[in-house]
Amino acid sequence: MTQLNAAYRGIKKTTDVLSFEASIDADRDDLYPVIGDVVINIQMVSSAAGTSFADFYLEIYRLLIHGILHLTGYEHEGSKYNAMIMRKKEQEILNALKKVC
Repeated sequence: MTQLNAAYRGIKKTTDVLSFEASIDADRDDLYPVIGDVVINIQMVSSAAGTSFADFYLEIYRLLIHGILHLTGYEHEGSKYNAMIMRKKEQEILNALKKVC
């Protein structure tokens, strides 16, 4: 994850999640369009979650949501307002998932 972060963002340290926009032709008429890839650092998830499997999966879900939001145009860096909007959307989606899972 450190290598990916350095190569694609120029930041020479690890991170918990990275998103990469798809390089597939956006004009394709697919039933399930590919918008990109989300890479999650499982070692960081394990450290953050502690010993509970429930917390582990909750952190995976949170990071997956975070990565997908980046792929759909949300940003949190450089603006406290944008960070607040993104955190609110993350929590809204996570709460919705908790209701159905």
